[in-house]
Amino acid sequence: MTAAPVAREAPAAAPGSGVGIISRALPWLLAVGGAVGLAASAALLIEKIRVLQDPDHVPSCSLNPVLSCGAVMDTAQAAAFGVPNPVIGVAGFAVVATAGAALLAGARFDRWFWLGLQAGTVFGVVFVHWLIFQSLYRISALCPYCMIVWAVTIPVFWYVTLHNLRAGHLRPPAAVHRPLDVLARNHTAALTLWGLAIAAAIAQAFDTYWSALL
Repeated sequence: MTAAPVAREAPAAAPGSGVGIISRALPWLLAVGGAVGLAASAALLIEKIRVLQDPDHVPSCSLNPVLSCGAVMDTAQAAAFGVPNPVIGVAGFAVVATAGAALLAGARFDRWFWLGLQAGTVFGVVFVHWLIFQSLYRISALCPYCMIVWAVTIPVFWYVTLHNLRAGHLRPPAAVHRPLDVLARNHTAALTLWGLAIAAAIAQAFDTYWSALL
């Protein structure tokens, strides 16, 4: 059987083209990040099943009034699309981990695949930030496993986007090439500031609880 021809990626001519390390590290990020996200989603799904089987079950990730998976599971936001959110996480992160493993094995994907992965990561990062808002300002509780998913989804989205810009899969208007190039060249700083902003929001939302612990 003859293997199907595989299209090569477009030349790096998009913003951030000088940051080749992004694309070299991407397979590892997808494989490891996908595996971590899959494990966290699967653990949360198992806890959800146990709660459904026994309403008195206390999830292993319910540690205190703030870090409480149980409080989050009981809300409508925990099944935003009619199924438990961890089901979406298991499916999505399985695709991410598989893509990373395939890249590490030497696979090359066409542009349509990268655009599909981009769409999936955009959905994931938007959904995650909606869940962050709901957790901080509506539910008033944090799910540790969910926070692991947050911590994985954001860098996966960030570096998939930077790779797609670098490889020419995404073709933004010329007017935004310069700011995108600045972001790409300072990718770790931008990601760090992103994480610090979320940490600051968590600190602010639960400042009364944190203060009581001091």
